[in-house]
This record gives sequence, C-alpha cells and structure tokens, in this order.
Amino acid sequence: MAFEHSVTLKNCDYTYQINPAIKKYTLRDNTFEQTKVGNYQLTRMLEEVPNSNQGFLLKIIINSDLTGFKINITDKSGLRLVDIFKPDSNKVIQEKFYFLMDSLVDREIFTKVGK
Repeated sequence: MAFEHSVTLKNCDYTYQINPAIKKYTLRDNTFEQTKVGNYQLTRMLEEVPNSNQGFLLKIIINSDLTGFKINITDKSGLRLVDIFKPDSNKVIQEKFYFLMDSLVDREIFTKVGK
C-alpha cells in the first residue's frame, strides 16, 4: 500500500487527511516512533477490555517528508486486514478508533472530513 494524502477506511464515516500544519516534533510528542527508513509510526491495540490483548492492531505510518500516510487495522498478529466498521461489528472498538483519531486531529496531525 502506497502513502496517500487522504485515507478512507472501508465503511468508516470519515476521510482523514494530512494536516498542512503537521510538524515532526508533534509526531514525536504523540508517541510516533521514527523507523529506520525515517518514517513515523504509531501502533495501538484497539481492545474492548483494556489490557486484555484481545483486539485489533491499529498501525499509522506517516512518510518522512510528512506528505503521505497509511492506516491499517489488522488482527493482533498483524497479518490480516480487518473491517471494524461493519454494521454488526463491536461499537466499543469503533469508539476507541474515533477517539484516538480525534485526538490526532486536535493536535493538528490530521484533518477529518465527513462522508
């Protein structure tokens, strides 16, 4: 999957875009880690019960020049993509995803556009 300026996850209510005001120090302040290649990566478990280790892995990678990004939600092994926004899916997991993304929007890392 290539880096893109805007990402819409399958069945998600919003499209996320890189905020033009994004700064590298803001990424580090928000627990993004710099990879060997120079990209910035944030990894979080989306769990219904905290610290249960039963949930989905959210991975956000922003390229080194801060012009593109990827968002993947996989099973906890990280091998298979998962759609957490299916109508019969767990609402708690969806709320945790939206809460995390809203905090990144508030910190001017992303902008959010409704469908």
